[in-house]
Amino acid sequence: MRAQYRAEGLDESDLADSPHEQFARWFTQAGQSGLHEPNAMVVSTADAAGRPSSRTVLLKQYDARGFVFFTNYASRKGRDLAENAHISLLFPWHPIARQVIIGGTAERIGRDETAAYFRGRPHGSQLGAWASAQSTVVASRAELDRAYEELVVRYPEGEQVPAPPHWGGFRVVPDSMEFWQGRDNRLHDRLRYVREETAGTGAGAGADEAVDLTVAAAWRIERLCP
Repeated sequence: MRAQYRAEGLDESDLADSPHEQFARWFTQAGQSGLHEPNAMVVSTADAAGRPSSRTVLLKQYDARGFVFFTNYASRKGRDLAENAHISLLFPWHPIARQVIIGGTAERIGRDETAAYFRGRPHGSQLGAWASAQSTVVASRAELDRAYEELVVRYPEGEQVPAPPHWGGFRVVPDSMEFWQGRDNRLHDRLRYVREETAGTGAGAGADEAVDLTVAAAWRIERLCP
């Protein structure tokens, strides 16, 4: 199985000043193309022993501070990130022959930010966050459904559901962002922004002190061989 890409190329002069602006530009174009769930991304983590794992997760927020997704902190990815904060995000926009690959570190967001997002979720999704002990073995589908139905009785539609203490957001603070544009003959364009440290920059800031990388960091652009 082989596809020949003949998309328009990507030149250094086409890029925005910051990778966050460039991501916003491509993300908007992906949505306008009719692509289903352009915010679906492959999240790759590794545990303390270096064993990798990947899964598809929905991006829920992004700005100059980073990229936010939500999960059960006791899930496999949550446990991985507690041991090893390094993370990779991949947006595989195949129909438009584009990818965005983000490397960086993940940090938990503040509880106030998590609670605000949780309140905006559909009622069923709120209950699901309580019902599922994500990534653990469950005896049967019936057991999972039973746990959910018990929560439906406890928190009927219209009643406020508290955010689980074991559930919340991660913000990925990037140190590199690659924009991949498919070209013919496998001579793809790969342009990567790499963060250069300046005073006050770094993922060591607390969850409530996430840095604005458009201010605190400089970025260099490099072209990679396909």
